[in-house]
Amino acid sequence: MTEQKTASAEAPARRPLIATETGRVVGDKMNKTVTVLVERRVKHPLYGKVVTKSAKYHAHDENNEYRAGDLVEIVATRKLSKTKAWKVSRLLEKAKEV
Repeated sequence: MTEQKTASAEAPARRPLIATETGRVVGDKMNKTVTVLVERRVKHPLYGKVVTKSAKYHAHDENNEYRAGDLVEIVATRKLSKTKAWKVSRLLEKAKEV
């Protein structure tokens, strides 16, 4: 009597192969580039307070279609310039018109 083991049931949970982040476009003044602000909430290791940490990434926007305030998903890619190593993959939410 042998037991059938499935690979998915035994394999530990792995991170996705492609790094993706979700953030808000805060700058769109450059040609084919947007600045995306990614915020994450982490618990302070000593005090236990939840702190918001943020990072800004320059992301490639081929058609200059994303504007400040848009919520977008970015994916890691090869270096495209000195500071640009991300690409906008899709629009999640359009900025609200004021």
